[in-house]
Amino acid sequence: MSTYREGDRARRPRRRSRWFLASGLLAGSLVVGAAGAAAAADRALTLPGLARLTPTADDDRRDGDRPTSEQGQDGAERARPTTPGTGKRGVVSVPCDAAKLVAALVTANAEGGGELRLAPKCRYTLTEAFHETDQYDGGIRDAREAADAAETPGDAEAPPHDPADDTAGLPVIYQAITIDGAGATIARDAQAAPFRFFTVRDGGELTLRDMELHNGRSAIEGGSVHVVHGATAVVERVTVSQSTSLSPEGGGGGIFNDGNMVVTDSTFVGNSASGAAGKGGGLLNGGVLTLKRSEFHRNSANGYGGGLGNYRGAADVESVSFTQNSAAQGGGLASFSARTKVSDTELLNNTAQVGGGAANSDAVLVMRTMTIRGNTSTVNGGGISTVKGLTPLDDSVVEGNTTHGLGAGIYAEKANLLVRGSDVTRNEAVGAASQGGGIYANAGSVAIYTSKVTHNASTLKPGGVFGMHAQVKIDDESVVVENEPTNCEGSQVPIAHCFR
Repeated sequence: MSTYREGDRARRPRRRSRWFLASGLLAGSLVVGAAGAAAAADRALTLPGLARLTPTADDDRRDGDRPTSEQGQDGAERARPTTPGTGKRGVVSVPCDAAKLVAALVTANAEGGGELRLAPKCRYTLTEAFHETDQYDGGIRDAREAADAAETPGDAEAPPHDPADDTAGLPVIYQAITIDGAGATIARDAQAAPFRFFTVRDGGELTLRDMELHNGRSAIEGGSVHVVHGATAVVERVTVSQSTSLSPEGGGGGIFNDGNMVVTDSTFVGNSASGAAGKGGGLLNGGVLTLKRSEFHRNSANGYGGGLGNYRGAADVESVSFTQNSAAQGGGLASFSARTKVSDTELLNNTAQVGGGAANSDAVLVMRTMTIRGNTSTVNGGGISTVKGLTPLDDSVVEGNTTHGLGAGIYAEKANLLVRGSDVTRNEAVGAASQGGGIYANAGSVAIYTSKVTHNASTLKPGGVFGMHAQVKIDDESVVVENEPTNCEGSQVPIAHCFR
């Protein structure tokens, strides 16, 4: 994939100014379970070791945002911005101590937001879920779930979540909070009960940078992170590893986004949606997602979307690598009842029953400048499966994929498939009754423009393009040749411009 290079990552945002506070004042209530921080209600509490950093000469500042100073009640020098209404506070340095990370997040919520900097390379190991009274009152999520139930009555029959299952190791995020990881790891102890790390509630805005989230485990959605419908999150240069969603029909082994999320320069490895119909082994999106310059390796889902599952959401995916992921449908990625746009992306060596590389069902999956290679399906669609959906494929290569069923390169059923400026080559349908080594279409329509369908093979005729109850159009600038045992002969509908 041409645009994904280590040296081409997006430039970091300009650093915000940093302020000094020798000992911070914590307002509100502080409740820490086994993490070990003391409770404080309706009083100020000084926590040693939490320091706001002084501004340095090399800090980048926007014009008009240089601080002036004032003294707090504790006599400590505080810096404040001169720009009215910015509400900017200092960056809090969090020592290498899980209890102090919990305390810093409680304070940030109580103060209406904040920015934390973790100790470089520290491992913050959480041993228990953080116990607090959840201030979430339903709001937009309940309204959305009611609308979904009205639209899809079967959803109303699903049992409601048990609130006891919705647990996190860190305080729920209600405010705009940024955590600069500085290469640190936040991990769940291997012997701990299941909990994710972050839950972001309506109105919350969580930004995570330069860290690893390891071994999260949730009884419901979001093994490491859950972003609800009215919340937002930004994930930059983050690794999410070995995390699991146990939700029977939900998922998001690494992250579940139901709000608005941007993920850049991040890695999802070894995560799982392990419920019986789990979706999105690495990431499950049900909201609005922008995903760029990231990697998904060895993630799995029992339902669909081994790497990425987009379900009833909108996703824009660019310059991403999906490698060695697995699922029942859509080993690399899946778009179900959703709108998904994918560009300049690799789907390599993924496996599934249907759609080894990608699966699209009752959805729109737009694919441009793709490399879809070495994927395997045991049923249909070695490279791509699209059922009752729209799939334009532009300027792409579908090569070396294998199926034990139908359509080694592309399988389309009751779908609208457009292949433009692309190569479908050297794919193999190897089952005893396999057909359509290049493209197999059952009902719907297939249109091929300025493309090549070559060197594909299947057990039964044809090896190139097969159509049944489908409209198949090949323009006179496309080439369908050197497929085995035939190019189009054996198709149940006549295909013009195809060398037999």
